[in-house]
Amino acid sequence: MTTRVTGEPAYVLHHYDWSESSVIVEAFTRHHGRVALAARGAKKPSSNFRPVLLPMQALLLAWSGDAEVRNLKGAEWGGGPMMPAGARGGDALLAGYYANELLLRLLARDDPHPRLFDGYALLMQTLSGAPMPSGGEPLHTQPSRAAALRAFELLLLRETGLLPALDSATLTFAPLAAGALYRLSPEGGLLACDDRQEPTAALPGTCWLALEQALSAAAPLAALLAAIAPWTPRERAQLRRLLRTWLHVHGGGQPLKTQQLLRELQAL
Repeated sequence: MTTRVTGEPAYVLHHYDWSESSVIVEAFTRHHGRVALAARGAKKPSSNFRPVLLPMQALLLAWSGDAEVRNLKGAEWGGGPMMPAGARGGDALLAGYYANELLLRLLARDDPHPRLFDGYALLMQTLSGAPMPSGGEPLHTQPSRAAALRAFELLLLRETGLLPALDSATLTFAPLAAGALYRLSPEGGLLACDDRQEPTAALPGTCWLALEQALSAAAPLAALLAAIAPWTPRERAQLRRLLRTWLHVHGGGQPLKTQQLLRELQAL
C-alpha cells in the first residue's frame, strides 16, 4: 500500500536538478525527518511549486510513495515571517544556509527529530527578525546570530547522539567542578584540562552545566539562547572553537561550503 502524507510541516534544505523540468528536493520535516521528494515540473514557469519551494520558509508538504525518493504532490506556505532583505538579510541567509548544510551533513534520511525541527523553526523565525522568546536580544546583531547558531549546533549534536553529557567528565563520570576548565576532545569527549598548561579552548564547569540543563528543557533552543546570553565574548568564542572542531570530526572531516564562502567574502 502506497504511503500518503499530507499537511506535513517542513522546510526545504536544498534542491538539485533531476531532469530538464524537475528537481529533487531535500526537505526537513517534523514527523518524518529528512526526506527526498521529486518535484515534477517544478522548473516550469507555470508550476505551482516554483514560487513555493524556497529555503528557510515554513511549508506544508504532501507526498506519496515508499521509495527512497517520494513524489511531491503539494506544497503551500506554512506561515511565518520572510527573511529580511539588504545587508542584514544577506547575513541571515548565510546563517540559514549554514544550518541547512549542517542538517544535510549530519542527519540520516527518514530519521525524525521533532525537537530539532522545532528548534530549527525557531532559528529561522529569529534569523528573519521575529521577536526573540522571553524578550531576549534581537538576532539582527552578529554576536546574537552567532549565539543562535551555537545553540543550534549543540541541539543538532545532542539530537543525533554525537554530543556527550555535559554535566560529567566523559571518561571518569566525575561531576563537573564549577570553577574548573573542561574541553571537548574528539577522542575523549568532555575532559578536565591539565592545570599545568593553558588549554587552547575550554570553558568553566558552570558553562557546561548550564548548557546541559538547557538541552533538557522542553524548548531547548530557546533555553540554550538564554543560557549563552550572559556569557562573555571570550566564552562564546571558546564554545565556537570547540564546536567547530567537534562538527568537523563528526561531519566527515570536509569543510562546509558556507564556511568557505564566508572566508572568501571576508577576504574581499
